[in-house]
Amino acid sequence: MFQMAKCPVGGRTFAGSRRVRLGDCSPGGRLRLDAAARYLQDLSDDDTRDAGLAQMTWVVRRTVIDVLQFPTYLEPLEMVTWCSAIGSRWAERRVDVASAGGGAISSATLWVHLDATTLRPAPPAEVFGRVFASSAAGRSVSSRLTLDPAPEGLALAPWPVRFADFDVMNHINNALAFAVVEEVLAGRRDLRAPLRVEVEYRSSIDRGVSLGLGVIDRGDTHDGWLVDDQGRCPLAFRIGRPPRLAVE
Repeated sequence: MFQMAKCPVGGRTFAGSRRVRLGDCSPGGRLRLDAAARYLQDLSDDDTRDAGLAQMTWVVRRTVIDVLQFPTYLEPLEMVTWCSAIGSRWAERRVDVASAGGGAISSATLWVHLDATTLRPAPPAEVFGRVFASSAAGRSVSSRLTLDPAPEGLALAPWPVRFADFDVMNHINNALAFAVVEEVLAGRRDLRAPLRVEVEYRSSIDRGVSLGLGVIDRGDTHDGWLVDDQGRCPLAFRIGRPPRLAVE
């Protein structure tokens, strides 16, 4: 089972803060997962820019989010991020989020580095290692996908692709996956924190494509997929319970 790396004693970390706003909350007042995903993404981008590496191009391959307790409306949040593992063409970034009211979220995201010209996976420049390797402390990470593809004959409900789902890179923003997860949670009112959500981005989602959402419930585990009109599965996710001890 995947385990979260602890915040390093040495090496680079980067902190930020923000407040849970109206548009980030569920009707019940908790922070939604798609909003949390934007927070994580923004802090990661702020760290990269602060390090002078804004020219590098990264895309998300996999995200794991553990929610021990959801932050709520208007709560101030303290966040910290660091590089927790490095591979040949990718790296893992951890983010911890905490609120004074006991809200606690931990995440680990695998980012793949792309060549700016070919947009294919490529080793990052040496400066990346000089800045971030110390916090990774020698840990390595694989880009291997761990969730199963969509099974044959999966019942699908239409999932519309909206203009607002595309970001400045002209691809579906990472937060979309967690909007899908929120829709699944809305239909399962007993499924609340503590939660672990795993998301894998298996391929790109292009404009004009038609998507369907399918979910299989297996006790405390809920597996889901987005499937396009060509039968491809660009997104897989799993909702379950976090391990008792999310540490190395």
